Amino acid sequence: MAALPSTLVSPTRDCVENSKVLMVGAGGIGCELLKNLVLTNFKYIEVIDLDTIDVSNLNRQFLFQKQHVGKSKAQVAKESALRFNPDCNIIAYHDSITNPDYGVDFFKKFTLVLNALDNRAARNHVNRMCLAADVPLVESGTAGYLGQVTVIKKGLTECYECEPKPPQKTYPGCTIRNTPSEPIHCIVWAKYLFNQLFGEEDADQDVSPDTEDPELAGEAGERAVQKEAGENAIGGGIQRTSTRAWAVSTGYDAAKLFHKLFHDDVKYLLSMEKLWQKRRPPTPLDWNNLPEENGTAETDSSTRIQDQQLWSIRRCAAVFRDSIGQLKEQLVARGNGAELVWDKDDEASMDFVTSTANIRAHIFGITTKTRFDIKSMAGNIIPAIATTNAVIAGLIVMEALKILSGNINKCKTVFLNRQPNPRKKLLVPCKLVPPNPKCYVCSAKPEVSVQLNINTLTVKTLEDKIIKGQFGMVAPDVEIDDGKGTILISSEEGETEANNSKHLSEFGIRSGSRLRADDFLQNYELVINVIHVDQLEEDKEFEVVGQMPEPGPQPDTPQPSTSANGPTEPQPGTSKDVEEEELMIIEEEEEEDKAPSKKATTGVKRKTSDSSDQPVAKKGRTAVTEVAEEDDIILL
Repeated sequence: MAALPSTLVSPTRDCVENSKVLMVGAGGIGCELLKNLVLTNFKYIEVIDLDTIDVSNLNRQFLFQKQHVGKSKAQVAKESALRFNPDCNIIAYHDSITNPDYGVDFFKKFTLVLNALDNRAARNHVNRMCLAADVPLVESGTAGYLGQVTVIKKGLTECYECEPKPPQKTYPGCTIRNTPSEPIHCIVWAKYLFNQLFGEEDADQDVSPDTEDPELAGEAGERAVQKEAGENAIGGGIQRTSTRAWAVSTGYDAAKLFHKLFHDDVKYLLSMEKLWQKRRPPTPLDWNNLPEENGTAETDSSTRIQDQQLWSIRRCAAVFRDSIGQLKEQLVARGNGAELVWDKDDEASMDFVTSTANIRAHIFGITTKTRFDIKSMAGNIIPAIATTNAVIAGLIVMEALKILSGNINKCKTVFLNRQPNPRKKLLVPCKLVPPNPKCYVCSAKPEVSVQLNINTLTVKTLEDKIIKGQFGMVAPDVEIDDGKGTILISSEEGETEANNSKHLSEFGIRSGSRLRADDFLQNYELVINVIHVDQLEEDKEFEVVGQMPEPGPQPDTPQPSTSANGPTEPQPGTSKDVEEEELMIIEEEEEEDKAPSKKATTGVKRKTSDSSDQPVAKKGRTAVTEVAEEDDIILL
């Protein structure tokens, strides 16, 4: 093994060999990082990842080979890394970092924590655990050719959540169900349909035409229902029954599903005449008379790989039929009450979304996409570059060595840019930023205000979408600060389940009420000030205001995300549990071609969930954070 640089022999060598390191994530960055750690002579390493190895990982996660497909990433990474340095003591956990077993005491036993994650939810959690345990955290991420490494230390630097992220790109439900105009609308609809047919049903993800579309005047929706009910449609008209129940009753018959989704429902939409006064009306399709060509301009696809070929509508219908059969078999194999979770790496799941999205796009005159393009959009993927992972993993270790040698004040946030800066450097170090005094996570008294309608918002929505979704808690307890200690939400299963369907107003909550949310696992408390409003913007159930600083102007220069790499789906502690409530797409290629500016190099892109996590720009800094003056050289 190569010797450490002479500047690190004393005292860093002893610090390295005696330190205990937790590495969270064993994917693209994680494989490179674990290799670096064992070759740098770190002796005590624990690695955690819930994911299993997929064949698509093998082109960049070099600790894995074909025979490892289907096995635990953490375990195989450990076994492979020990071949580089058998003297290391590595403990591998095939588990989620959000598991209650890994509480504050677990984190306290480590000298430092190194993140190699690929989603916001897991990063938020590790950030809070490191703050609670007062353990330094080295955060990292890559996005194509871009990369970033930074250090987080309680009281010294800003935490991962110190700066708000702009909200994810969302689409009104009526646009998804009634009037799609872009390919992404059809892709979101197709993913909703997957969940309705095979996964966990969600009323907010209904794919049926929306009769409450704000564009419809008066009783237009009701008239449309009455008009369609008299026609000869599958099942005797358009029935507002569960899509899953109806599909089961037909035996998942592909022809009947096709006829309802792409003929009957489209005719129903056409009966809402007001929607099509200024739009191109959709064209219903007949299962027995499908067009061979898709009507879009395409280059010769015979020389392309299969995923980059543009399918005809007839082929989409055939793939639709075959994928339904395969997904039905998966359901049967799992037994009664089973549900499938959409996974872009599952062939049948990806085929289903590709075919249905393209069929719907054709109906509405929208450009169809290749399976490769749809996979990228549906999976929120930024293509992974193996060399980017390697560079970032090396920078993680360099920052870790500074921490271990007691030189945390010399740590930097380092950006790997696609284009050299004016000083012809690809690696640009910047000074660390002090904590944000208004941060609702790391400030002395975390507090935030939320606008909502107390008469319509339920306790379940408060828990799932605000406490867990917005504020990242895992197992929250919420009580009303009313002097009585009224428990609204309990982390104990079943204890407050009866409250779920009740509205906040039923508990005496009003504008100005304060809720105290506490997550024992994260050792995190947050005061939520309730601000009642009768109505928010369309499709919004709540809005965070007041205590959180607003995102500032975005820098001209794109910066790397704090995501690990695609194309694996994100997860809390792995790449499988991503929240996918909303989908966001960033047109990144044009931005990446811009040369980085000297002052705006600290805008950070972070990948969301979701789900989950395309790059999101952080607040740009010009005066507070300046580029380091070491001639852009990364120093130990």
